[in-house]
Amino acid sequence: MQVEPLSIVGAFKVVPRVFSDDRGYFKEAFRASTYAAAGAREAFVQDNASISKARVLRGLHGDSRMAKLVQVLRGSAYDVIVDVRKGSPTFAQWAAVALDGATHTQLYIPAGCLHGFLALEDETLLCYKQTAEYDPTTEFGVAWDDPDLAIDWPLKGKAPLLSSKDAANPTLRELGFL
Repeated sequence: MQVEPLSIVGAFKVVPRVFSDDRGYFKEAFRASTYAAAGAREAFVQDNASISKARVLRGLHGDSRMAKLVQVLRGSAYDVIVDVRKGSPTFAQWAAVALDGATHTQLYIPAGCLHGFLALEDETLLCYKQTAEYDPTTEFGVAWDDPDLAIDWPLKGKAPLLSSKDAANPTLRELGFL
């Protein structure tokens, strides 16, 4: 596996080795020692999956207790991390990584950072591991279009498809982060 740090402190992407032939492919999707060496030493306790249509935007979601490891198994997504950890040198900065089923790239999101993604194709299957079990009382959301973040979502002039919950998310300023 190849580990590449991102501009957000503690965040990194992983490109696993993939062995392909006429039968399909094999890849090692997770090895604790590889992630620990890169700085992700937490134990993962919950796995999740979502299937999304093109233009579905999920997020931005955060939980100070939870790190995530995300990957797209089918389709493609524009995946975004926002650092909202008070005192972090990269506070209020964001980084984006293109994820797709063909390249197998994974993204590690440190605890306390926001995460969101835009599905770029129909039937995009995103899977992720979490270091804490989901608890709606500790999760918070931030507006996907927060002007203070100015995330450059590749929407090509079209509106995203949002859940009613995500459409109502406040800005960082409204939450008192800025």
